[in-house]
Amino acid sequence: MSLPPLVSPAAELTRDEIARYSRHLIIPDIGVVGQRRLKNARVLVIGAGGLGSPTLLYLAAAGVGTLGIVDFDTVDESNLQRQIIHGQSDIGRPKAHSARDSIRDINPFVNVELHEFRLDADNAVELFGSYDLIIDGTDNFVTRYLVNDAAVLAHKPYVWGAIYRFAGQVSVFWEDAPDGPDGQKRGINYRDLYPEPPAPGAVPSCAEGGVLGILCASIASVMVTEAIKLITGIGESLLGRVLIYDALAMTYRTIEIRKDPDAPAITALIDYEAFCGAVPDVAALPDSTITPPQLRELMASGANIALIDVREPVEWEINRIPGATLIPKSAIDSGEALAGLPQNATVVLYCKTGVRSAKALSVLHQAGFAGALHLQGGIVAWAQQLDPDMAMY
Repeated sequence: MSLPPLVSPAAELTRDEIARYSRHLIIPDIGVVGQRRLKNARVLVIGAGGLGSPTLLYLAAAGVGTLGIVDFDTVDESNLQRQIIHGQSDIGRPKAHSARDSIRDINPFVNVELHEFRLDADNAVELFGSYDLIIDGTDNFVTRYLVNDAAVLAHKPYVWGAIYRFAGQVSVFWEDAPDGPDGQKRGINYRDLYPEPPAPGAVPSCAEGGVLGILCASIASVMVTEAIKLITGIGESLLGRVLIYDALAMTYRTIEIRKDPDAPAITALIDYEAFCGAVPDVAALPDSTITPPQLRELMASGANIALIDVREPVEWEINRIPGATLIPKSAIDSGEALAGLPQNATVVLYCKTGVRSAKALSVLHQAGFAGALHLQGGIVAWAQQLDPDMAMY
């Protein structure tokens, strides 16, 4: 649907800016006025990761005048397969600093503002209030619901994207969107698409399930296109629609989203960790976890333990803890694997980082394996603390 321009034009373009953006200026729908709107725009990007990287690069190249970056993470080698704003020499650096330097190299006319902290209920609404548009490319439901609710309270539109393996989704949410020409209400938010978060563990993150690197660019390019359209007031927005992309089938399709008139109004931010059920309570008990040194000591003592790797077979092929048996979490969740677990041994579960094993542990406890444990930090912690030569992904 067509929307009015989100940003008023800047006063003028310099001679150098005219030369730089000439291919935009000769497009009738953008022209000088549209480029001046981009120059005057303030866009906040949540995360400088898989989606944030190409998003930031193309927003900078397009001439968005001010880019804000929310990120407190550091660059890891595993990021470089898809997070193209960072390079080999950036490993170990704060992602926000690496992203800022890349942006400056692409377009020195862009002002970059860094927000190196975790976005939470105490800072989100105030931060959003200082920007025209929010772009959310995060990979967890806790942050997605926080961004949505904060955007509603700050009266800001935002572009949302999500990726997993070979598939992606993009949409635009704006609770306070202007009414249509016929007076039709067009406001909509993320909760109209997903009223409730999925069950914990039902949707793996990219770190757990993987993602095709180039998929980030495919989805981010659509996100940036939507951002430019909103800022300049051109084209038909994805507001009220979700674009679904399947890279393997090479298909794009859209589905409509309708406002739920009975949905409760968003009036305040909440505890999003609790809302999304981030960690099963049973796994938070001190006697339910075991550290890598404790596990090694237990294995060396000759104790009767059953070490279970709950990752996927493709992960098992990369690395494993010696003596482990592969039983994917899905087989534990379905109950298929429970009969094969020994009743007379201490069952110890592990995954990559401890997230999946904690959730599988909850299933075991409910099934009567009261003494079952899970490895704190997963195989990543095992490698860091005990086996630094282990191949890691």
